[in-house]
Amino acid sequence: MCGRFVTASSPALIADRFAVDEVDATVTPDPEPDYNVSPRRNVLAVREREGQRVLSRLRWGLVPSWAKEVKIGDRMINARAETVASKPAYRRAFANKRCLIPADGFYEWKAGTAAGGDKKPRKQPYFIHRKDGEPLAFAGLWEVWRVPDDRPDNEKDLGGDDGWLRSCVIVTTTANELMAPIHNRMPVILPESAWERWLDPDEHDVDTLAELLVPADDALLEAYPVSTEVNNARNNGPELARAVVV
Repeated sequence: MCGRFVTASSPALIADRFAVDEVDATVTPDPEPDYNVSPRRNVLAVREREGQRVLSRLRWGLVPSWAKEVKIGDRMINARAETVASKPAYRRAFANKRCLIPADGFYEWKAGTAAGGDKKPRKQPYFIHRKDGEPLAFAGLWEVWRVPDDRPDNEKDLGGDDGWLRSCVIVTTTANELMAPIHNRMPVILPESAWERWLDPDEHDVDTLAELLVPADDALLEAYPVSTEVNNARNNGPELARAVVV
């Protein structure tokens, strides 16, 4: 799965690296780097709109158009590649609302053994990123949800100026050999050669798209243990992604 990740690269760098044609108004020019991105955050996403690649922000945690409450998105931060074409929450988005979610790396927790007086096994967080330092491109889906007029005041701004909430989910697949000792799932990381096909809203062939939802090449990534400070979503800073000795 993918429950936390890092976005330290600037929107300008992402726009250049992903050949973006337009950066929309939801993206501020100089945001603070986020070393502990958690669900409900507004994350950078690359989509195709009217033949143009657009960089915007989407709320992490997909809210289907038919949802009655926004909180359903808390359970939809990841979509399994094996069922994404058939599950009601994702199949429409899989057909024509696909996106790329840039990230500088992601965290995953490896289960350990109980120590001392602990009743539960301790989990060790790991940071996984590209060896060459380039941003990753997670396969994502996005949706739009109309924020009802009777929402509490603290929810009315979810939809921005037009009253529509745009949200996303990260597609996951089975772990590659690098990830397998840490966790049995990992985000789908798309190579640049697949970006155009994945973003094309006119590409509807399920089998063709499914061919892209495979584990990343082991040689692409490296993984190392990091501080358990990342466990708390309130913690942030570059030290969270630095290697530690365990």
